[in-house]
Amino acid sequence: MRIARMLALIPSAGLLAAAWAASAEEIPAKYLFAREVTPAPLAPQPVGYYARGCLSGAVALPPDGPEWQAMRLSRNRYWGTPELVAFVKKLARDTKAQDGWPGLLVGDLGQPRGGPTPTDHSSHQNGLDVDIWFAPMPYPRLTAGERETMPLQSVLVPGSDYEVDMMRFPQGLDRVLRRAASYPEVQRILVNPGIKKILCERAGRDRAWLSKIRPWYKHDDHMHVRLVCPPGASGCRSQKPPPSDDGCGVALAYWLSPLPYKRTSEPEDEETPPKEIMLSDLPAACTAILNATGSAPLNPPPQQVMGSASETQADQPDQADQPDRNCRRKFLGFCR
Repeated sequence: MRIARMLALIPSAGLLAAAWAASAEEIPAKYLFAREVTPAPLAPQPVGYYARGCLSGAVALPPDGPEWQAMRLSRNRYWGTPELVAFVKKLARDTKAQDGWPGLLVGDLGQPRGGPTPTDHSSHQNGLDVDIWFAPMPYPRLTAGERETMPLQSVLVPGSDYEVDMMRFPQGLDRVLRRAASYPEVQRILVNPGIKKILCERAGRDRAWLSKIRPWYKHDDHMHVRLVCPPGASGCRSQKPPPSDDGCGVALAYWLSPLPYKRTSEPEDEETPPKEIMLSDLPAACTAILNATGSAPLNPPPQQVMGSASETQADQPDQADQPDRNCRRKFLGFCR
């Protein structure tokens, strides 16, 4: 509020720009990127890491396709690299044609210029992450209002951290996950540990794809798909590849034990909020991307739906950075 009042008193456009530049170092990056409603008119490039990056030349996923619907359009998080948008379209097409899936409900990709988001995600910053709901696209299709208010449905037994209620597990979801993991551009897919357990049990002899299915906190109502840095993206940093084994042994047993879900015995640490990401914490190119101006993008944003996203279980912090078994409080949002 103090900064806003100061800027309101500056009449000169030049002085206003100077004041904004000076104050940018005082404002968390999530607010700077969230105010941008169009992509940077630059060549498409993912910059930095999934949880410390930004995006130039973003492409919008159309809100409607033959085999998908984009959800929560009012959040303006349907932007990604051309590779990410192409992946979503391909997965939607292939799962309907080959796996009998009715269609995808697509959650967040990223913001028009990537970067940190004010809510929900620690990643989704460089245009290579997408959330896909476990619920299949219904028929008739969802209305604009229903896309904003339809709650995500957990597949877990109420109150459980990882026990799946098979009555809530959509038929064919295992085939969708397998299909997504089969694409070479997919780096990993985050799901609840209980879902990983089901996939391990049903996989059969072909188990190579299971290495990309990674157990992680929550993720009981959507999958988080992460792509590798595309060829030629020299400013992009990929996550370390997952282990080559199927991940159905000791690693999964840890996630199916009480250990990952125990709260820390250090209450003073839990009262300490996580450090805000500032613009200076991001790659230097992100400043230029944030400030880029020019002609309108070739892919104008879809018509947005007025209103805000509903407060559902899926609106909890999405800690999709590299999992750290020693950090048991990460899912609570207190360590990075």
